[in-house]
Amino acid sequence: MTLIYIISAALIGLVVYFIISSLRLKKAVSGLTQEQFIEGYRKAQLVDVREPKEFDGGHILGARNIPSSQMRQRFKEIRSDKPVYLYCQNSARSSRTALFLKKKGYTQIYQLQGGFRQWTGKIKAK
Repeated sequence: MTLIYIISAALIGLVVYFIISSLRLKKAVSGLTQEQFIEGYRKAQLVDVREPKEFDGGHILGARNIPSSQMRQRFKEIRSDKPVYLYCQNSARSSRTALFLKKKGYTQIYQLQGGFRQWTGKIKAK
């Protein structure tokens, strides 16, 4: 019987955690469709937060690579007074990066819904 209570409490805790995370993410970043992303990214800082091998395999034209794994050391390379357009393979890493940048004082943060996986626009590969 005690095991059922422990499992129930753990499940409730997980649900609460995901709800809070979702609300924090909505405050930190605005998700954009590909069309909205294309409209604004030329006037913004376009940052690909995937790892260098992924970036070299193909990236959105004009993007620079600052992997999420290096963001703590390199975030100052991103200007806080200009919009920041983030993307990764499927939006998970760019979401975490958006939360990190929000904590560092960035306010204009946008991400590509669905990530690079959904991108059908121009790309560049090395």
